[in-house]
Amino acid sequence: MTHPIITDLEARYTAKKYDATKRVSAEDLAVIYQAMRLSPSSINSQPWKFIVIESEQAKQRMHDTFANKFQFNQPHIKAASHIILFAYNPKYSRADYAKVIDTDIKNGRTPAENREQAFGAYAFVDLNTDESGNNGTWSKAQTYLALGNTMHAVARLGIDSTPMEGVDSELISELFADELDGYICEVALVIGYHETQTDYNAKLPKSRLNQEQIIQVI
Repeated sequence: MTHPIITDLEARYTAKKYDATKRVSAEDLAVIYQAMRLSPSSINSQPWKFIVIESEQAKQRMHDTFANKFQFNQPHIKAASHIILFAYNPKYSRADYAKVIDTDIKNGRTPAENREQAFGAYAFVDLNTDESGNNGTWSKAQTYLALGNTMHAVARLGIDSTPMEGVDSELISELFADELDGYICEVALVIGYHETQTDYNAKLPKSRLNQEQIIQVI
């Protein structure tokens, strides 16, 4: 099949070694940030926060979060261009959704007189909130929609990436407490350009199950 989307997905892979001399341009970063912002979420809740690690100081802090486990991912932190922390709000509230509705009103999506009516969609949050007010399982799922969208965006730009669930959420919460402000990060995305000589995964063929094994049309 020949199609730009398929070309993107055929070309992308999980980079295993980054070229520390190469950096993502400001122009490409601007596109990536907009792609992240435009990611879909249930009821347009946007229960996320994206922390972009760019400076050497911030990279050192992220490097330090691998002190106890997942050290196999640690080399990416200083070699790659940027690391993006995908964080979710574990206690998404009506006040949080009010910000979305007010933005909708400002942008002309929702008439001001329908503000209270717009809160009807918040029922989806209530369905996923426990007695303590925690709805992290639901809000974390939304964050993965943004992750997938971002991965495709960087692939379209010819940028390599490595999604990492192998991160220490507790240490990230401690060392990036100010930036996260109560949000939780359990997955990160490394972006940059692979090292051509030592990234073994770049040379391996793409391998997926056959379409007939995973797609059933009824």
